Amino acid sequence: MSNFLSAAKWTDKQAPQPHQIAAWNTAWQWLRAEQQAEFLELFRAAPAVKDSPDPAWLEPALKLVREFEGLRLEAYICPAGIPTIGYGTTIMDGRSVRLGDKITKVEAEQLLSEQVQQNYAKRLFQLIPPLTKFPANQQAALISWAYNVGLGAVEESTLRKRLLAGEVPGKVAAEELPKWNKGDGKVLPGLVRRRAAELSLFLGTQQVAEATQQPGRLTPKSAFTAHLTPHITLGEFALGQEARRFTAQHQVDTAAELAAFLERARTAFGNKPVVITSGYRPKAINASVGGASNSEHLYNAPGVGAVDWYIEGVDIYKLQDWCVKNWPYSTGLGAPKGFIHTGIRTGRPKVQWDY
Repeated sequence: MSNFLSAAKWTDKQAPQPHQIAAWNTAWQWLRAEQQAEFLELFRAAPAVKDSPDPAWLEPALKLVREFEGLRLEAYICPAGIPTIGYGTTIMDGRSVRLGDKITKVEAEQLLSEQVQQNYAKRLFQLIPPLTKFPANQQAALISWAYNVGLGAVEESTLRKRLLAGEVPGKVAAEELPKWNKGDGKVLPGLVRRRAAELSLFLGTQQVAEATQQPGRLTPKSAFTAHLTPHITLGEFALGQEARRFTAQHQVDTAAELAAFLERARTAFGNKPVVITSGYRPKAINASVGGASNSEHLYNAPGVGAVDWYIEGVDIYKLQDWCVKNWPYSTGLGAPKGFIHTGIRTGRPKVQWDY
C-alpha cells in the first residue's frame, strides 16, 4: 500500500516536516482503499474562493447604519425616493411587510439586518470583488457607505473603478459624498459626520485626524470639511455658511479646544452624533439673531469663543449635568430650549446661567 505523501503528490514547496509525514502515513495505513480515494479527492480539490463578506463586518456596519439612518418602526422610503427596509419582506411571524406598515422594534432590527446583508453587502461584493480581501472593519465602513449613497451610485463611482483596478486609497470611505443637500448646494453636516465615522472605522481611530485634515495646522482658509477632531469639522462651527467663516487664527484655535470637549462628550454618551446649532457669529449676524453685545460667540479675542450644541438621541438634561461637572469655564443651561452653551471668556472663569 502506498504511503500518503506519494499518493497525494505534494510538491517540494508543500512538503511537510518529517514528523508530520510519519503521522500521516501511520493514519493512512488504517484506511480502506475506497476511504483513501475519497480522502484524496477532497484533499486535491481546489480551495474554496472567498466571494462574500467576512461575517465579522455585520455588527460594525449595522451600528453605523443605526446611528445615521435610525431604526424606524415602519417600512419607509429613503431620501432618494427608493423603497427600503421592509418592502415586500416576509418577517419572522410570516407577515409580509409593505411600505408604511407598522412594525415592532424587533422586526425592524431583523429587517434592517436582512436588508444590509442581502440587498447591500451581497450586491456590493458582486460589484467590487476585491472587497473580499479587505479586513472586516474596512468592509463594514464600505457597506455603510454603499447603504447611504445607494448601489447605483456605487456602480457609477470612480471609487469602484479605482478598487477594481487594484488601488486601495487611504481615504476610500471619504472619497465621495452623496449629492443630497438642503437645496443650497452645501453638503449636509450630518453626511460629513457620517463620512468621518466611516473613515474612522476604515482606518482606525488613531489615523483619522491625519487622514481627514489638510497638512499642517488648520487656518481660517481651510476647507469646511477639514476636521478639528475625528467627528467635528471646521465648517460645523460656521453652520456651513461662508458668511460665518472664521477670519482669525485664534478663532480656529479656540474652536479646536471647544471641539475637543464636544468629542469627549460624544464618547461619554455612546458615540452618538454631535449637532452644533450655533458657533461663530460675526458681529452683524450676532446682532441679527439678538445675541448679547459681548457674546462669547463673537470669538473677538484669543481664547474667547462658544458653541451651542446637543447630541442626537441623548437626554439633554443628562448631557447638561455632565457638562456642568466636566467643563471648567462657561456653561449656559439651555436644556429647556434644547441645547447646551459651552464657552470660554476672558480670564476663563467658571460661570453658569439660565436662559
